[in-house]
Amino acid sequence: MKNLFLIVLFINSIVLAQERKAPAYPLVTHDPYFSIWSTSDTLNAVTTRHWTGTEQSLTGAVSVDGKVYSFLGKEERAYTTILPASDEKVLPVSYTSNEPAGDWTAVNFDDSQWKAASGAAGSNPADANTPWDNKDIWIRRTFNISKQSNGRLFLKIRHDDYATVYLNGRQIYNVQKFVGKYTYVPLGGNGINSLKPGKNILAIHAVNDGGPSSVDAGLATEQEGQDAFKIIPARQKSFELTATQSIYKFTCGTVDLTVAFTSPLLMNNLNLLSRPISYISTTVNANDGKTHNVKIYFGASTRLATHTPYQQVKAQKYNSAGLSILKAGTVEQPVLKKTGDDVRIDWGYMYVAVPSEYKSVQSVTAPGAALKSLVSQSSNTTASLTKGEGLMLNTVIPLGNVSSKVQEQFIILGYDDLYSVQYFNNNLRPWWNNEGKETMESQLTTAAKEYRSVMQQCTAFDRELYTDAVKSGGETYAKLCVIAYRQAISAHKLVKSKDNEILFLSKENFSNGSIGTVDVTYPSAPLFLLYNPDLLKGMLNGIFHYSESGKWNKDYAAHDLGTYPIANGQTYGGDMPVEESGNMLILTAAIAKAEGNAQYAKKHWKTLTTWAEYLSNEGFDPANQLSTDDFAGHLARNANLSVKAIVALGGYGMLADMLGYKDVAVKYTAMAKDMAKRWMVIADAGDHYALTFNDKNTWSQKYNLVWDKVLKLGLFPKEVYNKEVKFYLTKQNQYGLPLDSRKTYTKSDWILWSATLADNRNDFESLIAPVYKYALETPDRVPLSDWHETKDAKRQNFTARSVVGAFYIKILEDKLAGKE
Repeated sequence: MKNLFLIVLFINSIVLAQERKAPAYPLVTHDPYFSIWSTSDTLNAVTTRHWTGTEQSLTGAVSVDGKVYSFLGKEERAYTTILPASDEKVLPVSYTSNEPAGDWTAVNFDDSQWKAASGAAGSNPADANTPWDNKDIWIRRTFNISKQSNGRLFLKIRHDDYATVYLNGRQIYNVQKFVGKYTYVPLGGNGINSLKPGKNILAIHAVNDGGPSSVDAGLATEQEGQDAFKIIPARQKSFELTATQSIYKFTCGTVDLTVAFTSPLLMNNLNLLSRPISYISTTVNANDGKTHNVKIYFGASTRLATHTPYQQVKAQKYNSAGLSILKAGTVEQPVLKKTGDDVRIDWGYMYVAVPSEYKSVQSVTAPGAALKSLVSQSSNTTASLTKGEGLMLNTVIPLGNVSSKVQEQFIILGYDDLYSVQYFNNNLRPWWNNEGKETMESQLTTAAKEYRSVMQQCTAFDRELYTDAVKSGGETYAKLCVIAYRQAISAHKLVKSKDNEILFLSKENFSNGSIGTVDVTYPSAPLFLLYNPDLLKGMLNGIFHYSESGKWNKDYAAHDLGTYPIANGQTYGGDMPVEESGNMLILTAAIAKAEGNAQYAKKHWKTLTTWAEYLSNEGFDPANQLSTDDFAGHLARNANLSVKAIVALGGYGMLADMLGYKDVAVKYTAMAKDMAKRWMVIADAGDHYALTFNDKNTWSQKYNLVWDKVLKLGLFPKEVYNKEVKFYLTKQNQYGLPLDSRKTYTKSDWILWSATLADNRNDFESLIAPVYKYALETPDRVPLSDWHETKDAKRQNFTARSVVGAFYIKILEDKLAGKE
């Protein structure tokens, strides 16, 4: 029996692996703020989320002859606060950094000698009013309740690093790991029984094990949700993921339903690319040969327009140019006031629109109210709320009698951020409204009119992309490219500078929140070189301007332009001189290769020359400095960083030749080739090349070599690539090739580049197959992390970053080769 049980488990794991197509699925993806994902293989199993993990609920249901079937998401859990955490309200606390004597968790403990402060504790004054600069902190929060609570009690908490929590002297929580986002922890009977009418104490001991510190906690009970009324889950039959679409098919009793989420991120049309509007399309038909009365319901939470659930929002409904529209945004409207990583937008306005001909019923309600009315078949949703917290924008589309003939309808979801970024003290509007003369209503109207055309373009592009990827690297490679497409693009914002230059600014998602980071641009580049090099110029323009304006006066390139969405100058704590200078030179050379001319390089020649001179002096045997893999720490004599400098100098020589600067071309090409010969000697470790020049018992991926191959610079002989690839194939783990010999974690973007060094399809596919296996089996249901552990497939924090654009390097290589 035991063996049979294990066989069943094994078969089930195979089925699950076959069903999964990605760690998380893009539904609405436009920029770092307007980005909604499903984290389950079944669309109606979980609440949809912003890429940061915060709930941003989209809900969908279909009523068939009065029976209601849910097909999209779950509503956000609603809580009633007992003791607010500081994201809702800042209240007094008592704290000490010295270990207290006696029972400091008890209600009657005398804490009069402790210090007084308010709100969260932490090392960052931006989000913590209670200072915490050493290892331990002890906190007491006093609160009163008038009567015993009857609901399920939850501890709301976040902490960096460890925390133990007591309620009236009883331990209710002990987690010895970092919990970076507020999470609701059910406390069960022990928690609810510890509360009492009158005075209560929540006591916390938190420990900081290094780096930033923070801790905050509160208490809440859960409100009644949609589970309290009867909704039948629709049965998901299939799912298809393409570059621009996520398509689900369901059976809802006697009706079949197809739902498609389309974000038309087509890079050959910048106006369309920048239009912050996604389509949610539904097609419905009876599956039993009969006729049925059908209604479609769609709901969108106003949390799409808030940073925290407790911000007040205002909403309205109105008609415009043949559309029925719902609009909502915060009352406060703090435009461009928040910076950082784990941040949602809380300015601008979200929109839900449908053609007026649908004769839809639209309303703004508390969560669950519209769905409850749909179930009870009442019409109470016609009266709308205008202000509140966590409202729902609801649309019910009556389809009437539906037969076997397919009926199609679409809903438009959009977001107007008013101003997108601040760029050297100028607030910039989004590309589509650069001059401030457009309206969101006009964009919604255009999107509705172009629906058929846009859907056809997306379908054609998706097919072309997949075909090209299969031709270059096989089916597994094509599936990785599909996973990467929307994620890579939507980690950027497209704007235009006051000087009329294109700016395509990335956010360094869940690594440090920087804007326009050069060593994020570097791996992202292949996707944009392939489909529109102007977008790569938009990623480089800000760094060139930073140097050429005199705001950055060092003889190497900056690391970033600031912290998203404020691009007023570098905020990263250290420089990466060889890394960023090499990246800028290589990518400028790649633009020239893709366009067949070096005019972009000519525009910035003086700056490129300064960086080339720096690399000629400092690049071959790098000093103890950071590379793009900064999480691994500083490293001297880094052989792979040396490769970057050599390839960058070769690229500079290529550019000089294209511009007719023959003496410069000869000088730098010869210099790069000489460096490559010397590199082969001092990096040689027998059957591979070392991680550092001074330690032959090490190894690393030499992913920077790929640009020598892609740009056909001819600096390193083919034997170098072959030696490395052969060695890599002996070092793979279950979920990929480690980054180097120091750790077993890896970067999937670099694996795709290392695999592209292979001279045959078998070796290429052998190196990328574990990356796809990681995507299918990682336990972390978030947009693809590019930094993961190769032994257990767990992500190492990075999430939803643009660097997965690196996956397109193999198609790019083939495209550039085809031009010659």
